[in-house]
Amino acid sequence: MPNITLSLPDDIYKKMKKYSEIKWSEVVRKAIADYIKKLEESRMEITTGELLDDLGNDFKKSLDELEFEKAVEGYEKMRDAEWKRTSMTQVN
Repeated sequence: MPNITLSLPDDIYKKMKKYSEIKWSEVVRKAIADYIKKLEESRMEITTGELLDDLGNDFKKSLDELEFEKAVEGYEKMRDAEWKRTSMTQVN
């Protein structure tokens, strides 16, 4: 398994030393793996047509019967959830 060197501010290093029972390399390894997973998931794209085909004719029919106001409400909820999900993976 390859090793990497990580630079930390002195104050964080001092705080880490207080918790010597923690395997910090495992914490960092998990954080990196989780971050990569989020990045890879955000790059998975599917067209609307492909999605509708996957969902089937019953879904298409129920979508056609959906009131416009309900569709807008659902869109806004999804937009907000997506913004929250993607903004948490941004690097500052």
